[in-house]
Amino acid sequence: MNKFAVLLYPDFSLQEITCLTSVLSVWFGEEIDFIASKNIEYKSEEGLRILPAKTTAEVKITDYDCVILPGTINPLPALYDNALMDFLKSGIGTDVVFAAISSSPLLLAKSGILEGKKFTAGFFMQMAEVFPFVEKENFVHKGVVGDGNVITGIGMFFREFAEAVLRRFGYDIGENFMRDNPADFSEDELTFYWSEEEYSEFLQELSEYK
Repeated sequence: MNKFAVLLYPDFSLQEITCLTSVLSVWFGEEIDFIASKNIEYKSEEGLRILPAKTTAEVKITDYDCVILPGTINPLPALYDNALMDFLKSGIGTDVVFAAISSSPLLLAKSGILEGKKFTAGFFMQMAEVFPFVEKENFVHKGVVGDGNVITGIGMFFREFAEAVLRRFGYDIGENFMRDNPADFSEDELTFYWSEEEYSEFLQELSEYK
């Protein structure tokens, strides 16, 4: 089993990471810690309100095999969150894999995780001019880029980003990950049944509600 964490900060994007997190948890039974610098309520850019399970002060970054950073339409609060930056900085020189999508590679850049690494991002390019810690010479104009222990992606390629992370950890996701065409399936193939054992378990669970 691998250990994953998702960092939370204001206006984080669920849409950009749920392809990855749902496959990890539903397909492969992995537990994911949602952590933040403060034990307060965070609101996603979609409007969902969520409390972190742990704070960065309660864990070590090396407790995790992979730290996932969702994008955010407003990266400044996270970028100037000293506790969050210190947590990321503690990952420099470790084997932790950092998976950052959309604007969140900015956080890796400021923390020093991206130093000397090729990367992509979905932030506006003027940010690369404003922030001196962004190594513009290492920016690659591709949907997903992997370099060493860092995987970065642009938000619109959330599926490809998820695939890159899952393959990095050796999960069997087939050759056509989430690319099936509904028109290619028959009626029988789109009709689902439990096994007898699963059906029996469901009936037992249902009886507890009556």
